[in-house]
Amino acid sequence: MSIRTAHEADLPALLALAVAFYEEDGFTTPEGDLSANLTTLITSPAARVAVSEEHGRIVAFAITTTSFGLESGLIAELEDLYVAPEARRRGEAGRLIEDSRGWAAELGCSLLEIVIAPNGNDVSHLFDFYGKRGFQDEGRRLLSRPLSRT
Repeated sequence: MSIRTAHEADLPALLALAVAFYEEDGFTTPEGDLSANLTTLITSPAARVAVSEEHGRIVAFAITTTSFGLESGLIAELEDLYVAPEARRRGEAGRLIEDSRGWAAELGCSLLEIVIAPNGNDVSHLFDFYGKRGFQDEGRRLLSRPLSRT
């Protein structure tokens, strides 16, 4: 399998994987929003959308974005990582994580972060999975406040 930067022509395949991912993990973001957000992310210089291909078919993706803050300066967040069920357990997630790490390091980011969202599911295996790949649980909690779109 090969990893490369996603292009706008990949949007239909990416969207199908994103919809499957969000359904599998219990996220409720509408498909139209996923499509619009993917379109923006693919063209954003502050984001990397990487895809993994097998025999010309996209079977996995990782989305990493950057932000800048007072505490850590430029950081990256691995926001989404998904491998289609038929392509799992072959190391693809690890390769995509390393791709995100490399992209973030190249930009000069001080950290690569990931948020684990349980959505009512047991996600203890994810703490182990990411811990084995160098991520540390700092005990921080993410609070969010929805804003109206006007």
